[in-house]
Amino acid sequence: MSAFISTPEHLALRETVARFVDQEINPHVDAWEADGAFPARELFKKLGGLGLLGIAKPEAYGGGGLDYSFSVAFAEELGRARCGGVPMAIGVQTDMATPALARYGSDELRREFLAPAIAGDMVASIGVSEPGAGSDVAGLRTTARKDGGDYVISGTKMWITNGMQSDWICLLANTSEGAPHKNKSLIVVPMDSKGVERTKKLDKLGMRASDTAQLFFDEVRVPQRYRIGAEGAGFAMQMQQFQEERMFGAAMGLKGLENVVQDTIAYTRERKIFGASVLDNQVVHFRLAELQTEIEALRALLYRTVELYVARQDDPEVVKLASMCKLKVGRLSRELTDACLQYWGGMGFMWESSVARMYRDFRLTSIGGGADEVMLGIICKLMGTFPSRKAA
Repeated sequence: MSAFISTPEHLALRETVARFVDQEINPHVDAWEADGAFPARELFKKLGGLGLLGIAKPEAYGGGGLDYSFSVAFAEELGRARCGGVPMAIGVQTDMATPALARYGSDELRREFLAPAIAGDMVASIGVSEPGAGSDVAGLRTTARKDGGDYVISGTKMWITNGMQSDWICLLANTSEGAPHKNKSLIVVPMDSKGVERTKKLDKLGMRASDTAQLFFDEVRVPQRYRIGAEGAGFAMQMQQFQEERMFGAAMGLKGLENVVQDTIAYTRERKIFGASVLDNQVVHFRLAELQTEIEALRALLYRTVELYVARQDDPEVVKLASMCKLKVGRLSRELTDACLQYWGGMGFMWESSVARMYRDFRLTSIGGGADEVMLGIICKLMGTFPSRKAA
């Protein structure tokens, strides 16, 4: 493990998170999977009590004031959870809905919404994706028009993690006409506001322990002071939030993927075919060695990215490396879970098997937070190989 992310302080944090996962998450995962949701307020309150929901957030609002390497150590240990949905939902609270608010929100706004989110007294969600605009953030249609001292918001948000339980949403909306990269703002919208409608939980292939909603906003009125930072700066802020989301996703995947490998080793060691264990076949144990090597390569890439991010957040190289981390964890998640499931035979195809659950859950990694193809586009642009619009 890199010395950069394994100081005594990092290791103490890891032990705390590992213990929490083993005691407060894993014993309940099967029930939460069956229910299609977990009790976010109850679990987040426990996490907040341990200081785990604001590790890198300002101390003035209850955060730990630590650098982002500690958030990555936290995310990596969350990957011990025996499902993807709960760690993902926690990551929405810590690394997707709150980074822009922590950096650019007014003091008043941060006290009203960030501090309770860090304490675990409020559940947050992030509202970017729409039915016709997922990875194409510039194409979103939700609007927020000015009326006196308020914004009046209308539109639809789709695939919103924590959407059925959240107290507020960090909403990206068009606040003016003009260039799509300069006409958007991030706005905090309390979910009990008049005109907000939550549909039933969406029926997903995986991540079933996490509730996901479609949200409708019908002339929802919020004060303009709920805007985060400058009007029209929302697109840039959201792009910055994506970097932490992508690093968090890569970190969370590491131990989840290692769990799949270890479960497969244990199962294939006991599974007998033609008088010998499946694991004794060279093609099997060699393949598992290759897959574990890929996990370690991803870990090294992530740690390099985080080290640079801590030193120089605005360096374009961070964007490139974070996009590579996101691309790699998505591709590896698909390759690894599919390969391991194969070695389980018929048991791997059973809904209740651990490898089947992770096969379903990790499939989202290549879609959410920017699809693989979007990551490739970002990487190509920063490599200087992406064709110009005129040339295309």
